[in-house]
Amino acid sequence: MSAPLSDAPLAGKFALVTGASRGIGRECALALAKAGAHVVAVARTQGALEELDDEIRQASGQSATLVPMDIAEGDGLDQLGLAIHQRFGHLDILVHAAAILGPMTPVAHIEPKHWDRVVAVNLTATYRLIRSTEPLLRAAPKGRAIVFSTGRVARPKAFWGPYGATKAGLENLVRTWADELEQTNVRIALVDPGAMRTKMRAEAMPGEDPETLPDPAEIGPMVVELAQADLGLPNVNVLFSEWKSGTLVSA
Repeated sequence: MSAPLSDAPLAGKFALVTGASRGIGRECALALAKAGAHVVAVARTQGALEELDDEIRQASGQSATLVPMDIAEGDGLDQLGLAIHQRFGHLDILVHAAAILGPMTPVAHIEPKHWDRVVAVNLTATYRLIRSTEPLLRAAPKGRAIVFSTGRVARPKAFWGPYGATKAGLENLVRTWADELEQTNVRIALVDPGAMRTKMRAEAMPGEDPETLPDPAEIGPMVVELAQADLGLPNVNVLFSEWKSGTLVSA
């Protein structure tokens, strides 16, 4: 069994990670656990969450709290917030990585049911998550929220309509939220991970060689650093491609 990081910078912290069963969310959960945080892992698939828990135990010597749920179910997010309050009293770190790509098709060809699903997961769930976790983050000594977005917001591209539009809405919502919390102890970062070796990327770009892309595990140290950073308002996104270790702590 591997031991936690020697200095365990996040020891005693509680972290909620959405989309924790695979890709970027999974690697964020692992990195936070290795840094000492107790992770509340949210994803739809029970089996994948159990595999994550096994890996967290092996890597850090501690278990995770597993929450199998669809984040599009707003009532479930409300119940999750209440459960965290009752068990932990506060939330130190929120990492919102859950998202779906949606159909890669011209805007005029999008089926309403597919549009509604992407909006529910990528945008409405973000609002419900903010609503549920803000009191918990405020109750922490230094609450930190890390929300993943995409370069498609600034650079729209054919066939990416539902994904890009909902992520644009997410960015506006999160920046508004951060502005509202400027006088509190909560700080928020919007992160653009760029192209990574994930299932979503493979779905969007099936002809691309995944070996040319960074592994999602490479973003873990940046997320651990953001969880401790003295952040300002997220007027620009934190770009993984420009991140260097140690550049965020006193940002």
